[in-house]
Amino acid sequence: MPKLATFLPLSLSAPPPGTPLHRWFYGELRSAILEGRIAPGARLPATRDLAREYRLSRTTVVTAFEQLKSEGYVEGKVGAGTYVSQVLPDDLLQVARPGTGEAAGLRRVRWSSYARRLKLFRGGEPRVTRAFRANQAALDVFPTTLWAQVAARRLRRASTQLLAGGDALGYRPLRQAVAAYLNASRGVKCSADQVLIISGVQEALDRAAHLLLDPGDPVWAEDPGYPGASIVFHAVGAKVCPVPVDGEGLDLNWGRRRWPVGKLLYVTPAHQFPLGVTMSLRRRLALLKWAHRSRTLIFEDDYDSEYRYAGRPIPALQGLDRTGVVIFAGTFNEVLFPALRLAYLVVPAAMVDRFAAAQSVSMRHAPLLDQAVLCDFITEGHFARHIRRMRELYAQRLTVFLESYRARLSGLLEIPTVEAGLQTVGWLAPGIGAERAAEEAAKHGVEVIPLSRYASRFRSRKQGLLLGFAAVDERELRRGVEQLAQALEACQP
Repeated sequence: MPKLATFLPLSLSAPPPGTPLHRWFYGELRSAILEGRIAPGARLPATRDLAREYRLSRTTVVTAFEQLKSEGYVEGKVGAGTYVSQVLPDDLLQVARPGTGEAAGLRRVRWSSYARRLKLFRGGEPRVTRAFRANQAALDVFPTTLWAQVAARRLRRASTQLLAGGDALGYRPLRQAVAAYLNASRGVKCSADQVLIISGVQEALDRAAHLLLDPGDPVWAEDPGYPGASIVFHAVGAKVCPVPVDGEGLDLNWGRRRWPVGKLLYVTPAHQFPLGVTMSLRRRLALLKWAHRSRTLIFEDDYDSEYRYAGRPIPALQGLDRTGVVIFAGTFNEVLFPALRLAYLVVPAAMVDRFAAAQSVSMRHAPLLDQAVLCDFITEGHFARHIRRMRELYAQRLTVFLESYRARLSGLLEIPTVEAGLQTVGWLAPGIGAERAAEEAAKHGVEVIPLSRYASRFRSRKQGLLLGFAAVDERELRRGVEQLAQALEACQP
């Protein structure tokens, strides 16, 4: 294990009256080592530096070091430096850590009602990518070298103004680039003044929920649908009203009969998650007309519309909006890489000030240097070229996946026409349960997600799985199909 060379000044308590300074300093360093404030393998500064830092004589520091060395806390040789031991004395590993025992439970936190409603929403965890990982791009082919070149160039010419921070809405050149991209590629009608740069769609949902919803307010949500949205709405105390999805998208007529009013509606019209349905133009126009008449706001999540393989693209719902009822959100995290943590929110002009104020008192603004790098990546044409390359790659992987599916999974699984996105639905043959199929698939080294996990009320009679095809190469797709076939055969009645 490599030695750690960093050492930050420690906060030391005052020496008790009558205690020799070398005993006090020894005790403080010993406690810092045992409590993990100084990590195993960390290199300690020279005794002269420590003496100057803490205003002690060098003899005091040397005496403390010798005591620590004799007891096995530190090790080293003359001229090579002093390091915290990788393995501490066994009998000292039982020393109680702060916050444990009865003292930690003496004071109970009085959480707010919002905190009590919160549920952990797990994100993607770093692990080996395999078939059929859903909701993930092909990260292995992202042009990291090109991104590094763009970032280095931007950092070399970074101004003091850029380093000082910026507007709560975000880096204006990036907002202008996003507005131009959305107007040209997604049919969104907006100016840079309506664009807010945020960390992700999840933050956009949280921001909108806090600004627009009070406890008890009804929110329509697709069912099955994106669980992250419902978690946010529940956390603010809203009443989540599930509305089923049919072949044209969210079933507006059903929703109007069951839930007469709605303060907000969450929808994924370009590529419904998780079923993959594209909302028809007829349904979009009806939805906008109803929202205007009922004074309901629509949150449009455009999470992966960049990748379309069949059919004619339909403009974003926001582009058809003439009355300012649609809030539009999209993300670069799905298109480029999740760790980027940059997305955009397009709000009606009348709402901009409130959203900017909320951003200013919370996150302040998304990381400005990252925004500037992304802006350069877009304006220099790299983003558009990356989208084209990835669309071609995903279309090729989809073709391989479908060919393998027809050869091996026919009769076990039915995959409808795939028009867009990074994943698809697979409907299981009668008698095969989705949960059992997922368990058996995992035993065969394959990842699938039962569709029932995305449904809160309307669980389809047909059992289905969510299958990603974009994140892995052709060889892994073929292996995955073979292993999934074996898993499903084992699940047949």
